[in-house]
Amino acid sequence: MPLAHLSQDPVLKQIIYCTPEPKIAFAYDRDPAKNRVYLALLESIVSQQISVKAADSIFTRFLALFADGYPHPDQLLAKTPEVLRSAGLSGQKARYLQSVAEFALQNPMTSDFLETMTDEEIIQYLLPIKGVGRWTVEMLLLFVLNRPDVFPVDDLVIRQKMVNAYGLTETGRALYKRLHAIAEAWRPHRSLASRYLWRWKN
Repeated sequence: MPLAHLSQDPVLKQIIYCTPEPKIAFAYDRDPAKNRVYLALLESIVSQQISVKAADSIFTRFLALFADGYPHPDQLLAKTPEVLRSAGLSGQKARYLQSVAEFALQNPMTSDFLETMTDEEIIQYLLPIKGVGRWTVEMLLLFVLNRPDVFPVDDLVIRQKMVNAYGLTETGRALYKRLHAIAEAWRPHRSLASRYLWRWKN
């Protein structure tokens, strides 16, 4: 059982004990006409470095630029920078969104296609897209592809929660090394551990 395994870590055991069970909610439906991976990458780029409320508002306006509310790659590439910025996007984010669309036209990126790959293979496959970093793909693995053993060490909240919970004093590379060492014991359920950390009110 995943919880029994994770509870072998006494610190994580206490976090699990005092934290409500994380609810896994997927924001993207399984309509075959809509590519969940593609949509998730677009929304992730829109969300970078702004509040959740602002991101939701901009993404809604962005989707409204398309007749059926879905940014088909060819249609997205045909939009001018001025039109994309009218939704509230910066010029850089507009270019990043079109980079996702360009990749989608040239490379398969459906859930079924990615399902045959390992987590690291998916990360390396999608990293060439401008505006897509490792953290972005890890969020995709967790919340869209539902991979069970993802440890998003680049997530600021995860790092802060672990520093507080384990009383860590390291910084820089030494901190990353320590975090990975702690999380190693959580395999193969690091995704569940991360969800508990996100929800934990320390």
